[in-house]
Amino acid sequence: MSPTPLTDLLGFDPHLVTLALAPAFFLAMAGEWLHLRHNRAAYPSATYTWADTLSNMTLAGLYQASDVIAALLTIVVYNALFDVRLFDIPFNGWSVALLFLVQDFVYYWFHRAHHRIRWFWCSHVVHHSSEKLNLSTAFRQSVTYPITGMWLFWLPIVFIGFPPETVIFAVAISLAYQFFIHTQAIGKLGPLEWVLNTPSHHRAHHGRNPRYIDKNYGGILIIWDRLFGTFVEEDAVEKPDYGIPRQIRTHNPVTLNFHEWRDMFRDLVAPGLTLKERGLVLFGPPELAETLGRHRSAEEMERVKGI
Repeated sequence: MSPTPLTDLLGFDPHLVTLALAPAFFLAMAGEWLHLRHNRAAYPSATYTWADTLSNMTLAGLYQASDVIAALLTIVVYNALFDVRLFDIPFNGWSVALLFLVQDFVYYWFHRAHHRIRWFWCSHVVHHSSEKLNLSTAFRQSVTYPITGMWLFWLPIVFIGFPPETVIFAVAISLAYQFFIHTQAIGKLGPLEWVLNTPSHHRAHHGRNPRYIDKNYGGILIIWDRLFGTFVEEDAVEKPDYGIPRQIRTHNPVTLNFHEWRDMFRDLVAPGLTLKERGLVLFGPPELAETLGRHRSAEEMERVKGI
C-alpha cells in the first residue's frame, strides 16, 4: 500500500492504531473494574467475571488473527480500486474532515446491514451475545467478518479517491472510539447526546428488549439514526436487558462464532421452501428468515405424519 502523509504525521503505520491504543484500552478496563467493584449493586449486568472476560479476549484474539489474513486480500483490492479512482483528493484538513463524515455515514449502513440481513448477522451476533455489558464487551468480535464481507462497505470511499490507508485509519479510529462507549459506568452526557453516539445510546443498542432491538446503529455520530428513524433513547425505567433474543449462554468460542451459521444453514435446507424463500433465509431480516425456515420445516413434518 503506497504511503500517504498520514504515515509521516503519525510516525507509525496507520493500520496499527488499535494496537497502539491497547494500553489505553486496558487501563480503562482496569479503572472500570475498580469502579464496579465498589458499586456492584448499581451495575449487576456490568460486573467483570473471569468466564465472560476471558471469552471476550479469546474472541478478540481469533478476530485479530482472521483480520490479519483478510487484510492481505483487502489491501490488494483497495489498492486496485484506488488506481481507477474518480478523483484525486488532497490530504489536508478539509479532506480529513470529509473522510470522517463519509466514513461514519458508511459505518451506519454497515452496522444496520449487519442487524437486518441474516448473512451479516451471522457474524455480528457474536458481539451481542454476552448478557453483560462492560468495556471488555467491545473486544467480543467474530472470526467470520471477512467471510461475510464487512470490508466491502468501504470500497466506495476508496473508489471516490480517498487513499486506502486513510480509509482504514478512519475505520480504526471509529472502532477505537466505540470501545469507550461499551460501559454502564457513564451516565448521559447532556448536549453531546444529540450529536455523538454515547454510552447511553450504545447501551440501548445492546438491549434485547423489543423497544431497543435494531436501534442506534451509529459509529461516532448519532445523527444518522436521528435522520433515518432508527434512534431510541435509553429509558431510565426500562433498562436494557443485554444479550440476543435467543440467548446462547456458552463461553465456547467455536459455538459463539458459528451457532448462527449452523442455524441459518439448517433453515436453508428446510423442506418445502421455494428458491425465493431460501434466498430470504440467507439475506432476509433475521427474524423473518428464522421463522420462515422453521415454519416450513414444521409444516413438512406435519404433512409427512399425516401421510
